[in-house]
Amino acid sequence: MTQDRSIIAVTGADREEFLQGLVTNDIARAKDGLAYAALLTPQGKLIADFFLKGEPDRILIDVAADVAPQLFQRLSMYKLRADVALAEADVKVSRGTGPAPEGALPDPRHPALGWRLYGAAEGDDGSDWTAIRVEHLIPEWGSELGPESYVLEAGFERLNGVDFRKGCYVGQEVTARMKHKTELRKGFARVAVEGAADPGAEILAGERPAGTLHSRAGDRAIAWLRFDWAEGEMRAGEARVIRLD
Repeated sequence: MTQDRSIIAVTGADREEFLQGLVTNDIARAKDGLAYAALLTPQGKLIADFFLKGEPDRILIDVAADVAPQLFQRLSMYKLRADVALAEADVKVSRGTGPAPEGALPDPRHPALGWRLYGAAEGDDGSDWTAIRVEHLIPEWGSELGPESYVLEAGFERLNGVDFRKGCYVGQEVTARMKHKTELRKGFARVAVEGAADPGAEILAGERPAGTLHSRAGDRAIAWLRFDWAEGEMRAGEARVIRLD
């Protein structure tokens, strides 16, 4: 299935400094490839996750189409007097896991996600993206990620989506506090599922709500869990659920 993506072009002399002060990752990572990053609220919650692609005269932001208007609006709000312009760009995104075409760039989140190509005909090579994401615990906007997500609970450090050495950005203080806790109490994990259970089903550990089932591929799924309660055999509807990692 082809992702429905929008591309925002950021131009102007201040574009790098502007984005560097806002997003979770170091903008320098996008100079010769793709960087995975997010824009957060001051409270550390997710506004949008996206890819950044540096070009000689602009930076492209590759974001899920249904959250692109909110991202565009929030970036516009932060622009103030900076020499920055934002515009929708008519750039198509292709992706695949097979042989990479000329000009394609590796997905920075995980090698199993293959490549992304900008400017060619939109589409992909038919890879089973849900199965790949479930196998490697990679959350996606609209399936696992949303406006209540915190990037560390979502695994952004493991997915190369946050840089703790780059300095300040919006939501950095909350994210840093979570980083320096002894351990995260909630977050995504892979689970084994035996029986019928749809994404969105509540996971129960005994009588206690232990989490929510998300993307499923066969007998494996991504689940959001309260780690202190997610032990032993759990239930989601009529299905048996076991945490794998």
